[in-house]
Amino acid sequence: MLSATVAGALGVGLFLAGGLGLSPWPAASTDPGSGPPAQAGSPAAGADPLAADITRLQTKAQQNPHDEVTLATLGLDYVQQAKTTADPSYYPKAEAVLRRSLALRTTDNFTAMGGMAALEAGRHQFTQALDWARRAVAVNPYNSSLYGTLADAYTQLGRYSEAADAVQRMVDLRPGSPSLSRASYVAELSGDITTARTDMRRALNDAAGPADAAFAHYYLGELAFNNGDPATELTQAEAGLRTAPGYTSLLQAKAHAEAALGSTTAALTDLNKAVQRVPQPEYVLQLGELYQSLGRTSEADQQYQVFRAEQQLFTANGVALDADAALFEADHGSPEKALTIARQGIKTRPFMDTHDALAWALHANGQDREALTESDQALAQGTRNALFHYHRATIEQAIGYLDSARSDLKEALAINPHFSPLLAPKARAALTALTS
Repeated sequence: MLSATVAGALGVGLFLAGGLGLSPWPAASTDPGSGPPAQAGSPAAGADPLAADITRLQTKAQQNPHDEVTLATLGLDYVQQAKTTADPSYYPKAEAVLRRSLALRTTDNFTAMGGMAALEAGRHQFTQALDWARRAVAVNPYNSSLYGTLADAYTQLGRYSEAADAVQRMVDLRPGSPSLSRASYVAELSGDITTARTDMRRALNDAAGPADAAFAHYYLGELAFNNGDPATELTQAEAGLRTAPGYTSLLQAKAHAEAALGSTTAALTDLNKAVQRVPQPEYVLQLGELYQSLGRTSEADQQYQVFRAEQQLFTANGVALDADAALFEADHGSPEKALTIARQGIKTRPFMDTHDALAWALHANGQDREALTESDQALAQGTRNALFHYHRATIEQAIGYLDSARSDLKEALAINPHFSPLLAPKARAALTALTS
């Protein structure tokens, strides 16, 4: 189930706050874009520089409440803090200061416009994110980071060729870790893993600091794992942790690999550490499914309760639920609720993950022919995703398309035989039953 989450992670607001590079103009003396890219839930080791920057900006805004640049930068930091801490209550704070900044300077305030784009992306309101990103780019067409926010919105709206064009413009303006990471993601979505790996290695080579390097190690590991190579993911995670021991996503990746390699005790230890540091819904759900795969249902249920509570918190703070919540309900909760979430999600985020989630929710409700259409949409770009193929195989089997089901099951297990501790064993059993 987690593969969809991982596949989508690069496209949603990767480089916020310091990583956006949204200084007022290139000649400005204050550059809030001097920091490294940030991955959700993964601060660098040591003191929290983002929290310190928020405190500094809050003080500065109190001293000069009419400084629109300070307010806009504070809004960006709040958006990043929401992702870093898994606390969506920062989103309303971000909107308040960003709108104050825009009220003070409306027409050419691209820093606040970029902040609003990042905010709406964080809340999974991608049509609004696209509108703000376009407005920001129109004001400053030479800021490479703004093309990153533009590309993120296009990607999540299923407008993949426009996303690729925006990423290329970003690379042309400023080749470096943020732009090369997005270029890697563009290639990954189309199934070009060789190019994706090459671009991410370039991002690693161009890393400006430990957080940049840790970020690249993390996604090189994810590329490896998602294509059936957990040993390389483990190597990448360990390399990243040597560079940035406090980068929490690397603990999650290390656990991913350890579980696939049979070291479940180590996996549980590392996942629990990750959840204790930052209870990202992705980590919580991964831990719950690992517990469930080991027959530890009480501990799994505890994690699922946490996940449900987090979804309620996100909703209360304006975040639109879509693929992750729909898949969770289809697999662990209410099929009817899964379908409601997925149908709403496809309206705000018609991305391949959401098409897959809608397909799975439809299947859970016995609507398999419509489900197959959505599953085909999920795979239309040629992406290599074992979970998507497993879902399509299950749907095909339900309809009676047994040859197609066998083919998709083989494809799922060929791409990544470890794609889910719960579903990969089911895939192997289903393939055995269909070939016996």
